[in-house]
Amino acid sequence: MAEAFTLAAVSESAKFAAERVMARCDALAAISEMPGQLTRVYLSEEHLQANRLVSEWMTAAGMRVWQDGVGNICGRYEGLDASAPALLLGSHLDSVRNAGRYDGPLGVLTALEVVAHLHQNGIRLPMAVEIVGFCDEEGTRFGITLLGSRGLTGTWPADWLERQDAKGISVAQAMQNFGLDPLKIGASQRAVSDFCAYLELHIEQGPCLQAADVPLGVVTAINGARRLNCEFTGHAGHAGTVPMGQRQDALTAAAEWTLAIESITTTTGRNLVATVGTLECLPGAVNVIPGQVKLSLDVRGPRDDDLSALLETLLAKGRDIAARRGLAFAAEQFYGISATTCSAGLQHRLSQSVLQLQGQAMSLPSGAGHDAIAIAECWPVGMLFVRCKDGISHHPDESVTTGDVAYAVQAYINTVLSFSEGHL
Repeated sequence: MAEAFTLAAVSESAKFAAERVMARCDALAAISEMPGQLTRVYLSEEHLQANRLVSEWMTAAGMRVWQDGVGNICGRYEGLDASAPALLLGSHLDSVRNAGRYDGPLGVLTALEVVAHLHQNGIRLPMAVEIVGFCDEEGTRFGITLLGSRGLTGTWPADWLERQDAKGISVAQAMQNFGLDPLKIGASQRAVSDFCAYLELHIEQGPCLQAADVPLGVVTAINGARRLNCEFTGHAGHAGTVPMGQRQDALTAAAEWTLAIESITTTTGRNLVATVGTLECLPGAVNVIPGQVKLSLDVRGPRDDDLSALLETLLAKGRDIAARRGLAFAAEQFYGISATTCSAGLQHRLSQSVLQLQGQAMSLPSGAGHDAIAIAECWPVGMLFVRCKDGISHHPDESVTTGDVAYAVQAYINTVLSFSEGHL
């Protein structure tokens, strides 16, 4: 991946910090349940090892460190006014299976470099700075996401404790095995008055920054999403005896709708995306006209109104196609999450820092979920994206450059230093 920017605008300390971040990402990547690939899941021995290592780095950066009631690793660097709401920085330390090494840890480790910069230069902000390495953003082990960040916000549903992993171990049992008390989850909840804002740095997990040839981007919102199970129902028939003009072929209807979804969504723009990810034909025989097709629809976008409007347009198109072809069409939503808008004030702070470094401040939404979704229920959130090669994430080929990370560290430091002038 070519680097179009020189590092002239980046301090020597930020360059060294970037090298340290990359080395620490490698060190964390070595903590894995699977030899030869990175897998680190919630409440595992690897989770504990990662927390211990990060706690050492936090302590070296002048922070007071603790592990909270759900397994997050937390550190606090005091400010001038201990009673002022703190600035919270962070991301997650868990992974998907066979993961890359930057999704999550990069945000924790760059935040550590921000605090290290303050500590090494004897700088105290008006408020404290806290860092959290969230314990379970991905939901790999128990199939439930944002467990760590929902520990801070106090929004753990009670039935989560009964959820089981593939071996039949419940969350409650795993917590006890880890040394945590499932009856004390509430102790990890933080008061709304504890923090003034949350900042998260993350790899983009998409190709937009690379296409624009810039290292950094400022996130406007985390996309909302709707997921539906859809179905076209016609009549199965003999592939050789039913004339083409007399067929009620569910697959051709589904194919027409899939192409319409692509065309309509592309034309609509507004950072909306739609995907047909699964398709099942019944009865599924080479010599039988498909009488029923089941398919999924995933629609995402940074604004809920736009998302709802697109979804209704797509469903109306499905109904129209079915009616014209003499079929039935049905759709049922099984998942939905609202878009999370990033704070305008935090976007401005981040944009100013990015603008000073790379001459432009590209704004873009996040198509993937992050801990900021949960945190935004209680505090203003802002996110900074770092370019990743070919937009690849959740894969061993996930890649960032040391030069881009140096830009990220410098922008992060400058943004946090802007809080010396006051709160939001």
